[in-house]
Amino acid sequence: MTSAPLAARLGVPSGPLFFPVTAYGPDGALAPDVFRAHVRQGVEAGAAAVFACCGTGEFHALTPEEFQDCVRTAVEAAGGRVPVVAATGYGPALAVRYARLAEEAGADGLLALPPYLVAAGQEGLLRHYQELAASTSLPIIVYQRDNALFTPGTVVRLARTDGVIGLKDGLGDLDLMQRIVSAVRTEVPEDFLYFNGLPTAEQTQLAYRGIGITLYSSAVFCFAPEIALAFHKALTAGDDPAVHRLLDGFYRPLVELRAEGRGYAVSLVKAGVRLRGLDVGGVRPPLHDPPAEHIERLGRLIDRGRALLRDGG
Repeated sequence: MTSAPLAARLGVPSGPLFFPVTAYGPDGALAPDVFRAHVRQGVEAGAAAVFACCGTGEFHALTPEEFQDCVRTAVEAAGGRVPVVAATGYGPALAVRYARLAEEAGADGLLALPPYLVAAGQEGLLRHYQELAASTSLPIIVYQRDNALFTPGTVVRLARTDGVIGLKDGLGDLDLMQRIVSAVRTEVPEDFLYFNGLPTAEQTQLAYRGIGITLYSSAVFCFAPEIALAFHKALTAGDDPAVHRLLDGFYRPLVELRAEGRGYAVSLVKAGVRLRGLDVGGVRPPLHDPPAEHIERLGRLIDRGRALLRDGG
């Protein structure tokens, strides 16, 4: 666990937010040593934070015991250099249990995934996250996506909830996000964090930056940190030609490849990590690994992205 408050550590986007994959061995069991190496490599490459066992980390496929082992390993690998945020989710009882497991493992905060299965109204969603926040000392980032979609008024109430420090958006409705940002800015005096949480967030980050959202998750950082860092640096510096060069030559083709398979926001990323020399295993069902053809295309895209860095100087 880091000593500084999580909101302060995340408030200045010093680098991409790293969402590591969870490593499995040949028998399908956790491979903690490989996972530790994966996290350590990301921290040493320049990640601003580690988000362990979240969507890219197959939270849905982990037992509570596996989850806690992975979070503890991520905390050990980070060594206090950057904060470690762990997922929590499902219904209220399990969300509280995962929160406590993460706290015991030394995590600095929580990313609260949508409640399992049910389509709830605003009052029910608000109560779910408020009860979760009251159950833990860890600060919480709420993940808006799927069946957890919020009105601006609900986000105002979330922002007023002790322990809730931010909102990660996986919906992509910029009109809604602009109204949320405006409502919270108008009605809540404290700072509140916002994150672009769309798959391959770099593809949409220019638009999010336009409404003041500078934090974003980077799945590409898992398997091509040099590309992700170059993009982040160019975006932060306002170097739009460099941003456009990477969008046109690497990110757009990557998004198009990702769209060719269900679950590729996870399994294609994991294939990329394997391509770069770290055997993190495949994905657990119900996800499936990409065919050889798609992995070969991914390899060519990585090579193209690295060439763009060399050619761009």
